[in-house]
Amino acid sequence: MTPDDLDFLPLKVTHIDEGGRRCFDPEDKRRLIEACRRPGASVSGLALKAGVNANQLRKWVQRERGPECRRTEKPLDVHVPAFVPIVELAPSGAATSEALPASTRREAMRPSHRPPLPSRLVAQLPNGVSLELECGQQDTALLTAMIDALRSR
Repeated sequence: MTPDDLDFLPLKVTHIDEGGRRCFDPEDKRRLIEACRRPGASVSGLALKAGVNANQLRKWVQRERGPECRRTEKPLDVHVPAFVPIVELAPSGAATSEALPASTRREAMRPSHRPPLPSRLVAQLPNGVSLELECGQQDTALLTAMIDALRSR
């Protein structure tokens, strides 16, 4: 959509009725509704540019579509079966481990590898400050640096 397509915006008010409602130019209103129907058009963005409420513009677009495109309030009376039939493709004896998908094959159980427990260092400094550190294996360099820093004091 080019800016030239929207040169009619904001909508021109033709008059204001007794209830305070604004009436817009019918041709500009039609062009705005057509712009809303274009793929990728933002109804709320166009409403903002047109100077109208987004909900009002949505109603205009729905009215222009007609009753055949509106949602029906009554649920459709369609019978859906509770179960879906299963169709067997191969005889029951023909299923081998090679024919089964990988997700259903049983493989030997492997022990899970748990990460090692974190190392814990508790230091009571001479000035009364207590320091607690918990570090994993990857933090050994950091832990060594902390111990060296505490020794130097």
